[in-house]
Amino acid sequence: MRQPGNEQVRQIFDTMSPRYDTQMGRFERFFLRGARDWAVAQAHGRVLEIAVGTGLNLPRYGPDVTRITGVDLSDGMLDIARRRITELHLDRAEVRRGDAQRLDLPDASVDTVLSTFTFCTIPDPLQASREALRVLAPGGRFVLAEHGPVTSRVGRMLMRTVEPLFIRFGADHLTREPQPYLEQAGFAVDTVQRRGRGGMAFCVVARKPAG
Repeated sequence: MRQPGNEQVRQIFDTMSPRYDTQMGRFERFFLRGARDWAVAQAHGRVLEIAVGTGLNLPRYGPDVTRITGVDLSDGMLDIARRRITELHLDRAEVRRGDAQRLDLPDASVDTVLSTFTFCTIPDPLQASREALRVLAPGGRFVLAEHGPVTSRVGRMLMRTVEPLFIRFGADHLTREPQPYLEQAGFAVDTVQRRGRGGMAFCVVARKPAG
């Protein structure tokens, strides 16, 4: 089926933005069991968060993080993130309009790229992986928490059956696994953990080779 492009993704998340935090919170509590907190805890140094959304991760970063830059396609989501930055006095964080597939950052300029439940909606996750590799310093890490296909065969069949509807109305690829895109882009994948209900949550750490 036809894959959503950037404009459709932007429109979907502009519309979704007022209820995103509530809906995502329920989904994470039921299915993903702490994957977001796990991912944010891996970050250090200069962080780029792709598809930062409403900024749910921003208050969670630890003291090892010195600077956070978040990019997102949706102005509706970014407006909420900016309010969160102001209300919580998150002075080390900034967010702006940006495309994970065409990052406006210099080469080797960040230490961690973070993605939480975003690869499912990015139109070209391989290109986003290549951009993440470009902007990371040698030895830097790409940390992802993502939902994907469950471990049971029947569950995967059900997810594939309903996936076209999720893609059409939510730009949400239910069975997209992140690690093949990272490997194709040139990352060394250090860890892939499965957690959550049915093993739906993928927790991945990939590294840019030092050479």
